[in-house]
Amino acid sequence: MAEATSRPTPPKTLEPETLRKMDRYWRACNYLSAGMIYLRDNPLLREPLKPEHIKNRLLGHWGSDPGQSFLLVHLNRLIKKLDLNVIYIAGPGHGAPATLAHCYLEGHYSEIYPDRSEDEAGMRRFFRQFSFPGGIGSHCTPETPGSIHEGGELGYSLSHGYGAAFDNPDLIVTVMIGDGEAETGPLATSWHSNKFLNPIRDGAVLPVLHLNGYKIANPTILARIPREELEALLTGYGHKPYFVEGDDPDTMHQQMAATLEQCVGEIRAIQQHAREANDATRPRWPMIVLRSPKGWTGPKEVDGHQVEGSWRAHQVPVLDPVTNGKSLKLVESWLRSYEPESLFDKAGRLVDELRELAPEGTRRISANPHANGGLLCKTLDLPAFCDYAMAVKKPAGSYTSPTEVLGTFLRDVMRNNMTNFRVFGPDETASNKLTAIYEASEKTWLAETMASDADGGELSVDGRVMEMLSEHTLEGWFEGYVLTGRHGLFATYEAFVHVIDSMFNQHAKWLEKAKRDLGWRQPVPSINLLITSLVWRQDHNGFTHQDPGFLDVVTNKSPDVVRIYLPPDANCLLSVADHCLRSRDYVNVIVADKQPHLQYLDMDSAVTHCTKGIGIWDWASTDQGVEPDVVMACAGDIATMEALAAVQILKERFPELKIRFINVVDLFRLMPEHAHPHGLSDRDFDSLFTTSTPVIFNFHSYASLVHKLTYNRTNHANLHVHGYHEKGNINTPLELAIINQVDRFSLAIDVIDRVPALRGVGDHAKEWLRGQIIEHLAYAHAEGIDKEEIRNWTWKG
Repeated sequence: MAEATSRPTPPKTLEPETLRKMDRYWRACNYLSAGMIYLRDNPLLREPLKPEHIKNRLLGHWGSDPGQSFLLVHLNRLIKKLDLNVIYIAGPGHGAPATLAHCYLEGHYSEIYPDRSEDEAGMRRFFRQFSFPGGIGSHCTPETPGSIHEGGELGYSLSHGYGAAFDNPDLIVTVMIGDGEAETGPLATSWHSNKFLNPIRDGAVLPVLHLNGYKIANPTILARIPREELEALLTGYGHKPYFVEGDDPDTMHQQMAATLEQCVGEIRAIQQHAREANDATRPRWPMIVLRSPKGWTGPKEVDGHQVEGSWRAHQVPVLDPVTNGKSLKLVESWLRSYEPESLFDKAGRLVDELRELAPEGTRRISANPHANGGLLCKTLDLPAFCDYAMAVKKPAGSYTSPTEVLGTFLRDVMRNNMTNFRVFGPDETASNKLTAIYEASEKTWLAETMASDADGGELSVDGRVMEMLSEHTLEGWFEGYVLTGRHGLFATYEAFVHVIDSMFNQHAKWLEKAKRDLGWRQPVPSINLLITSLVWRQDHNGFTHQDPGFLDVVTNKSPDVVRIYLPPDANCLLSVADHCLRSRDYVNVIVADKQPHLQYLDMDSAVTHCTKGIGIWDWASTDQGVEPDVVMACAGDIATMEALAAVQILKERFPELKIRFINVVDLFRLMPEHAHPHGLSDRDFDSLFTTSTPVIFNFHSYASLVHKLTYNRTNHANLHVHGYHEKGNINTPLELAIINQVDRFSLAIDVIDRVPALRGVGDHAKEWLRGQIIEHLAYAHAEGIDKEEIRNWTWKG
């Protein structure tokens, strides 16, 4: 590997005329960025600035915009010079003005939004929309052409960048990392993504760490450590850092021009060598550290306080121009310092000599099709999932691992789609019984290997299974991958999917906005989350690994973009997985355990059941042709087994009892049709659950969620939900079920208590059931295992 260096860059890469034009283009970007924050009228300052020209609420962030615009101007030069394929990811929080200004000057913004045209009237509307009711936010929301990164929460820019680069060999993803963002945990782990980037088949990521010294009100860590320490840190991460530092625009332009050209040259040389020699040895990729003043080119001082180069430049540098004449003059002086009259012509359009600096067509960063991934998306070549079916001779008569069966299907999905499908997981692919995938592709790994790795390690520079012990980085890769038009699946432990709660939130919001309001954004493949290693089978992990609450988080998001599936067995899981992999613009959550579970439905029945999403299992019911005495409902694998076992007990004890058995695969079927696209009509819901019969619902997760989804149904008052009650330890499966009252004995007792006809005749049965609970708990504590009759229970109906 080449040694890291921060050697001085050659001076005067830019000819004087080129330097002059680039600096003016940069000033135009800065003018637009400041104008977005302040102006609602008089967009070109063709009359003296007045209070009524200023927005009544000044919202937005100025501090990182000049540095971002500076980089974007220089990227444009190299895109034109070298015909580069580049997208840009803005990491600094609320740094949208720079990206928006760049997009507007390229002309693409007006192509997408014709009312924000390249003239004075269009610029007025362009300014007015920013951080204004009915307009757009101050971070790179989905409305921003050229962006795949929301920026509403910090820490994900670099992982998104790498996700975009995977399997995109000609793409350079330039990621501007804010120095505040660099303090987050997700960003810290994503530096290691370079150990997973194959220079033969993947594109390149060029990180640019923007050190402008401050967050909202505090200095940033990486800007306040010695340069040699920072260089050692970045070198230790595997990068080759180059430094561009200063505050003089001309000097900085020359530095950046030379440095950026050096970095792109090294990227091309790395890729050329790797591809010609078929050598994927991990290179030391270049990166840039840009140190520039916070709020560069803005007001130097306000009311005796330093602004440029201090935390006061982070958001709005001058706060009261509407009510303070001195402040109004300061804002006007600042905006006029960019000389807008020399940058825009009489119509309000960028002057021709500056328009020539921007790339053309899809080489424009804002128009690059990779940032609108649906334009490039290829449909997966999926094998027939029915070919992987488990033979089910009779319902609930045999056990197998659902995810192990799924693994064989995913293996062939991978084989059929070796350039646009990846599987992600935090060191748990084998643990989650998806080992068959390794038959199609090994784990991606470009760091060092040892001889011992060959014994079951499945490591390869050509691998397509992405494993790293950081759910944040994995989810960031996955999001970047699908937003640029590719497909995948992320498998993780149920208790720790919460690590990406907020990332899921951000992506769901992105999808909602894109689907609802932005017809120009083409549908992208769905995020498919396989939640496994479930709460009810944590035999040795115990209480820390028992948390099914991610489903509650998901149900809070827009019904237009979220789906939750709880397939009860392997054949249902295959059907659900096929459906999810074909879908677009959703976050699909699939809850399926890795341990051996009972198999209930043959493939034809499974397809029918999953297509309906909810249904009566006639073979487990005794109410054919009559009104049931009780409805036994369930959702989830263990919940289903225990509910069936309860039904079997009740059938044996009370042969005349009329029981209806309902299984739920698609959780949102419980909602009304007006509240979710998958919701059942009230008529259909009532025909399943009746309008007056007691309903005992055994649920995989917290009971409150079922009540939340069904609170306004006709029979809700008779709905009694059993679910996880936050009780657990090192338990046997039945013991854990008992202490949370989702076990067969507790369910049967509840039926006896709820069905009027059993209240007088069920007392002896209740006593026996209570005795069973005591007996099985004692056995578990004495033997450390459930009784054989529990471990290998099958349906005897």
